[in-house]
Amino acid sequence: MTVIGTQIDSDRRLLSFQNYEEYLDSLMTPADICYFKSSKTARQLAELGYRCTGETLSEESFYRRLQIVRDLLFPVHRHYELTSEFVSPASTLMKELALRERANRLRILSTIIFIRRFITKLQFEESAYIDFYDRLKSEDWLPYYRGEKKLSPLKRDLAYYHWRMGKTYLNETRNYVPIIDPKRGLLFKNIHDRQVITVDPTAISPGVQTTRVRVHCPFYEHVILYDHVIRSKITYDN
Repeated sequence: MTVIGTQIDSDRRLLSFQNYEEYLDSLMTPADICYFKSSKTARQLAELGYRCTGETLSEESFYRRLQIVRDLLFPVHRHYELTSEFVSPASTLMKELALRERANRLRILSTIIFIRRFITKLQFEESAYIDFYDRLKSEDWLPYYRGEKKLSPLKRDLAYYHWRMGKTYLNETRNYVPIIDPKRGLLFKNIHDRQVITVDPTAISPGVQTTRVRVHCPFYEHVILYDHVIRSKITYDN
């Protein structure tokens, strides 16, 4: 099972601080206080990034990211229903998607599912790139999580390909616009932050704020999840 390495996941540590001053204090050492003789001066240096090898948050970023984590973990009002909340996912893929459902519904994370399957009885192969959020909004996922129904490629998905007939279907979804680039091949542009996701397996990176995870599932020939952290505020829809 994958632990999603998103910004939200790493920002959980911010919950331990009551305010920005406490956050800056955590970056300092007793030697800093002793040397500078002033906690104010030591905090100023910490804020400038001199006491941290990683990212040092500005005051604005600290409170903004702290609020995002609080809203995610302790929502006052839910504008969504979490289908996987009281279900034991029946397959590896469903376990992975259950991990991502809340973040996708909150529009913090946008996951593209690539699946390729071979249908033995009909002797043909089909594949699709699926906008997870788009399918969450248009289908009942309880049968999928329970294993009563298999997730299948659809012609209305973000991208669909029928291998025997050689037919391709491209569709705009709630999160993405498909693009055919003459050099880079098939790309997906996120309509919220305008970042481009590259699905070429030979590419060094799938894109900015995007990770690629291979999932081994016996029901499919090939499964890859592309997790994109959305960097802009989104107005929730129905």
